[in-house]
Amino acid sequence: MTAPPFTTRPEIRGRFGVVASTHWIASGVGMAVLEKGGNAFDAAVAAGFALQVAEPHLNGPGGEVPAIFWAAREGRVRVLCGQGTAPAGATIEAFEALGLDTIPGGGLLPAVVPGAFGGWLAMLRDYGTLRLRDVLEYAIFYAEEGVPVLPKMAALMARVERLFREQWPSSAAVYLKGGRMPAVGEWITNPALGATYRRILQEAEAAGAGREAQIEAARRAWYEGWVADAVERLYAGPPLLDSSGRAHAGFLRAEDMAGWAPSYEDPVSATFGRHMVCKCGFWSQGPVMLQQLAMLRGLGLEAMAPQSADFVHTVTEVAKLAFADREAWYGDPDFADVPDNALLSETYAAERRAMLSDAASLELRPGAPEGRDPDIAAALSATGDAGAIGHYWSMGEPTTSELAVSPLGASRGDTVHLDVADRFGNLVAATPSGGWLQSAPVVPELGFCMSVRGRRPGASADAAPRSSQNICPR
Repeated sequence: MTAPPFTTRPEIRGRFGVVASTHWIASGVGMAVLEKGGNAFDAAVAAGFALQVAEPHLNGPGGEVPAIFWAAREGRVRVLCGQGTAPAGATIEAFEALGLDTIPGGGLLPAVVPGAFGGWLAMLRDYGTLRLRDVLEYAIFYAEEGVPVLPKMAALMARVERLFREQWPSSAAVYLKGGRMPAVGEWITNPALGATYRRILQEAEAAGAGREAQIEAARRAWYEGWVADAVERLYAGPPLLDSSGRAHAGFLRAEDMAGWAPSYEDPVSATFGRHMVCKCGFWSQGPVMLQQLAMLRGLGLEAMAPQSADFVHTVTEVAKLAFADREAWYGDPDFADVPDNALLSETYAAERRAMLSDAASLELRPGAPEGRDPDIAAALSATGDAGAIGHYWSMGEPTTSELAVSPLGASRGDTVHLDVADRFGNLVAATPSGGWLQSAPVVPELGFCMSVRGRRPGASADAAPRSSQNICPR
């Protein structure tokens, strides 16, 4: 007998539009944009900027934005890669010269080019309809007027209070209010970020009346102008403490920012039943889900009750195999030989499917696509902890778990997300992340910090990101 439909998400029906995100403020912002005539892309951009202010412990202006969207006018699914690349100076030799065999998880050294701003601007320019002011004014309002501090935000902020006070004064200037971290429910503002966005708008609108001209002027100010200059002043300046336990300057420079641009590409996809599932490419971890679906196609999942032990066991064991492949085989296809076609093939899925049994596996078991042997040691190191490095550091994305912060700095991952559908048939799904307030020092003049995607906890410096390499977003 076929199991009844099961979902943990409510079904939303309507003819106008819908916005869903990880914070009510961003969802409200997105709906406000739809209600004043914007399309899904306009709403996504506005909601994305608002999330940076509402959940700064989960994403920020210096982070990144991978997105998947359906553009009704084109009739196809596309991927936006708003993932910044590693600085030219972040070479293996540079890390070795510092005496490091592990890229620090926090601080200046693991910074990459901030891709979120350029990614959102590209989406607004190419698929939106509104002006920059129409989508950015909400983030300015909340940065200046404030947002309530969430419980998980407060927990993480309390954990880095001593770090900010003693080592990162620019972060203390933004987040220590009256000499202390704000408590749950207090309102927190970021006037420096509001001023940054106001100056961006002023210069953009001075460039002329045209929408695209204003967006381009904003991009230049960020990646080729005073924003990039402010970033370089911090990263080329005095060394600051990082999670290695020592102080280092950073590698990120203005020329790294000027040389980067967001890009569009086709998604990778897989079918499951009547659905086609699309994901970002192997520079992300998106294809992990596609590998899971490929294995599950032959296991009769549709006949299992979703609450049953068989269902949970099957899905969990398949996930273990797919994530093991992520550690062994995923990377930027521009720089790594990723066996992408093999990883998503039915032949390979059948090989992996045959490894399942009634027992739970406790091993990391990457496969051998195209007969290639996986580097088990490298895969294991990629999943490891960077060691006992003190209570300051969040080695990975901050968690929404109640067990957010361990004394040694280990944390489980989470981030923000938003989905938008409009009455024109456009769909946007984006997962902004990076630039977490606890991960790197705030750039003093700007009010935000950079993404630390260059980090690879537990990994050797042999895995240091190459110049112009897209770092895996999640």
